[in-house]
Amino acid sequence: MWRQVIARFGIPEVVILDKETQFADKKFGEFLAGLSIKQKFSSVEHPQTNGQVEAANKSSTGETPFQLTYGVDAIIPVEIGELSPRLLLGGVEEAVEKDLVDEAREMAHLSEMALKQRMALRYNAKVLKRECERDDLVLRRNDIGLPTLGEGKLAANWEGPYRVKEVLGNGAYKLERLDGKEVLRTWNAGNLRRFYS
Repeated sequence: MWRQVIARFGIPEVVILDKETQFADKKFGEFLAGLSIKQKFSSVEHPQTNGQVEAANKSSTGETPFQLTYGVDAIIPVEIGELSPRLLLGGVEEAVEKDLVDEAREMAHLSEMALKQRMALRYNAKVLKRECERDDLVLRRNDIGLPTLGEGKLAANWEGPYRVKEVLGNGAYKLERLDGKEVLRTWNAGNLRRFYS
């Protein structure tokens, strides 16, 4: 931390770390507190600082994020100390790779889209189709939008009951509250569950 961050960039106000044991260590916390640095940890909801994200991205696209950004593979320190065939060739291979970076990005994008489609097909094959009729009582998912302030992770995932006001087709429904007030947006069957009183 001292050499890699503080010596190079100065003392930060806040550091955001993943939940590795070396960062959650009491001594490391005391070190940061001694420099008046606030320590925050990344959550499961925001895994941008998690090293597993890069590994997952590489498996879905077939390319590393570094290669997609700069058009060449990263050079490891061993290659700098000991001349590898890659460095002996000079910039020839690198120039070719830079010319092909747009193509590599497009191929990575297509691979990622194909993977997402395969995952969606597999998921959708397991989804049970729910059919509702007019005047059915249903619960709706409430964890789709922004979380309710103060509720947290342990809030109920379903709310209601609501009455099906209109069947729009293709699994879409208009809902109304039990007092007759219409719910403004439409809901699909995947976000509804029958309510049995």
